[in-house]
Amino acid sequence: MGRTALADTIVGAESGLRAVMDRVAVVAPSDVPVLIFGETGTGKELVARAIHNRSPRSAGPIIRVNCGAIPPELIDSELFGHERGAFTGAVETRRGWFERADGGTLFLDELGEMPAAAQVRLLRVLQDGWLERVGGKHPIHVDVRVVAATHQQLAEMVAQGTFRDDLWYRISVFPIVLPPLRERTADVAELAQHFAQRAAIRFGLAAVSPSPEDIRLLCAYSWPGNVRELAAVIDRAAILGNGNCLAVAQALGGASHHPIAQRAHRAGAVKKESTSAIAPLNTVIRDHIESALRATRGRIEGPLGAAAALQVNPHTLRARMRKLGINWQQFR
Repeated sequence: MGRTALADTIVGAESGLRAVMDRVAVVAPSDVPVLIFGETGTGKELVARAIHNRSPRSAGPIIRVNCGAIPPELIDSELFGHERGAFTGAVETRRGWFERADGGTLFLDELGEMPAAAQVRLLRVLQDGWLERVGGKHPIHVDVRVVAATHQQLAEMVAQGTFRDDLWYRISVFPIVLPPLRERTADVAELAQHFAQRAAIRFGLAAVSPSPEDIRLLCAYSWPGNVRELAAVIDRAAILGNGNCLAVAQALGGASHHPIAQRAHRAGAVKKESTSAIAPLNTVIRDHIESALRATRGRIEGPLGAAAALQVNPHTLRARMRKLGINWQQFR
């Protein structure tokens, strides 16, 4: 796949993402692991698929696994498989995602959420291509390229002891950093046009292009949710405009002035308080998630869901809710 084909696949490949796509072109033909860094919504999965499609493995499968969406007690079984009788409920042998991706690429999204025990198993696969199923007695060889992605600062996690340093050195052989949308405003007009055309098809509306004033408003916004948020805003603008126009001002106002979004923007603000007044971190996180669920009536996914309001991936939010024992149904 040449640069022209890549440009047809990824909006911004010839402008704001040109440096990224240059790195994709360099690393794709090799088999080294790739680690993609980027804020939520910047398009990490698209880049992972571009690497796979340009590689010698393009005829093989590419499988995406969200490490943050799998309960810690199940992630070994999901990734590496299990033998029949390995644990309660293992009524038959199951091939894990590594075996299913044999001959292709395994895309490990939200790598920073991977538990320590699974990190050890992953390191072995990266080192020599061998794995053992849970409850297995014999190693199994797999031919898989690993592309991983994270929005977290893994180097800081290594320093804090929450991410293995040996895995960090192995997985970060070739890093690719995706810029946030606020740093690639040159792409906003093209992206808005792309999403407007998509929205017209999805919602059965007349195709309407963004006006110069629409583009001005879109470029002035900071896009904390990046490209994913832009897509949601254009969808909302298309629905509100009903095929006559894109109601960008109205749609964008809903995004930038949403009360939960405002609280999310302020979540990192530091207040001058005595340490005795500081609540435990899990309590603060729990309260924040519950506030979002309350405001969205228990809805998690979609542009008006709690995940969008909190600017996190829905799978990541569900994993955190499970960890904190939050039941979304009580907010419906």
